[in-house]
Amino acid sequence: MTERESLSANDGLLLPAIRVETAKSPEWSVVWLHGLGADGHDFEPIVNELDIDSLPGIRFIFPHAPMRPVTINGGFVMRAWYDITSPDFSQRREDERGVRESAGQIEALIARENALGIADDHIVLAGFSQGGAIALHTGLRHTQRLAGVLALSTYLPLDDTLTAEANTANRDVPIFMAHGHGDTVIPYEMGLRSSELLKTQGYPLTWHPYFAEHTVCMEELRDIETWLHEILGGTT
Repeated sequence: MTERESLSANDGLLLPAIRVETAKSPEWSVVWLHGLGADGHDFEPIVNELDIDSLPGIRFIFPHAPMRPVTINGGFVMRAWYDITSPDFSQRREDERGVRESAGQIEALIARENALGIADDHIVLAGFSQGGAIALHTGLRHTQRLAGVLALSTYLPLDDTLTAEANTANRDVPIFMAHGHGDTVIPYEMGLRSSELLKTQGYPLTWHPYFAEHTVCMEELRDIETWLHEILGGTT
């Protein structure tokens, strides 16, 4: 059974979101963040594409990022977790204020799940591209142990602040990072560099490369499915 519901900001969330529940009384939550210019509906179909029927009930939360101007897109206003100020990956291109604001909004979503009876260690933060960057940033700084962090086609933003800001509660959180060799939006090397930095700092990260572009391919989907079964205690 899958139940879908749209949540507005008036439902106690800082952000509007799509909620999909696989059972009446979910035991786990997955907060899944979309990429630049998309919205919460972008990854909503993935619930039916994953073989998770044998898992305990899951509440998937797909929030919509705020509307903001994006510099590299000529200042065009779109849904974005932060502004991107430069196409140059050799320098910091993410807007620090936007990253931190979005992290605060994701913390509010986690708090809401706590209020609904889902403990932090039963919450997975997931995201694609910009959303994956926010999932990594937020998850590694969160003050309570999470179940896991899923970061797809992305990189670690504000990486020079991690050492000082990382919370010990999530030093052993399982991290799934994946990237396509043909990604022309966020280069493969950018994601690989972030994964190696995190491994160097002792995080239990698994790196999954694919012959794909800036997307989630079928092989990747199956690997995500396996990882979720491992994290949520099911069997594949």
